[in-house]
Amino acid sequence: MKKIICKKEYDTETATPIQKKTVGAFGDKDGYEETLYQTADGSYFLYVNGGEDSLYPSEDIKRLSKAKAEERLGV
Repeated sequence: MKKIICKKEYDTETATPIQKKTVGAFGDKDGYEETLYQTADGSYFLYVNGGEDSLYPSEDIKRLSKAKAEERLGV
């Protein structure tokens, strides 16, 4: 998936996945996935997707600051 946010492209095909979180089972209306990615220039973003009643009822990309990414990684 690709998304442009503030004139910068975030692409799951070219970035490196560094952490994945899955809540619930596949097909669960409340379940979702979050995958943290890092781009070649060191930027971070979160790819999210989930069931209709989850935090992420549709596929999306959300940019993250380095501090937020490190917080998720426990650094």
